[in-house]
Amino acid sequence: MKIYIAGDHAAFELKEAIKIYLLEKKFDIEDMGCHSPEAVNWAEYGAGAAGRVSQDPVNSRGIIVCGTGLGMSMVSNKFKNVRAALCHDEYTAEMSRKHNDANVLNMGARVLSVERALKILEIWLNTGFEGKKVPRYKERIDYLHDVVENSNFK
Repeated sequence: MKIYIAGDHAAFELKEAIKIYLLEKKFDIEDMGCHSPEAVNWAEYGAGAAGRVSQDPVNSRGIIVCGTGLGMSMVSNKFKNVRAALCHDEYTAEMSRKHNDANVLNMGARVLSVERALKILEIWLNTGFEGKKVPRYKERIDYLHDVVENSNFK
């Protein structure tokens, strides 16, 4: 599983903490930027990481952060095959994986401590999709892909 990480200047420190956490856990990561706390266009970095997940949604995931998580969740969900979830607590992280098979995690550095963000990340990474146990979850994801995405992404 390849993990693409990205963040804007407001979330630079959080992205760096996430990168250290993932490397310590031996994940295969690619840091898509930004690479300093200097002001940047957040959309470019979010689009870079979400675009990579879009190309290989089965074998990759994204962790994309900004000040609130709002901007990055907006840009993340502009890509086909991306199911990005803005998570502010452990419960939303768990449900985003169990029920929605989210493949991109968005978080806000100005609304979460680094410690809380890493706990959310840990839960998100270790929670599986329950589509086999609960077929309606898979049906909903299939609908998103087959109907919504195919109608709106040309």
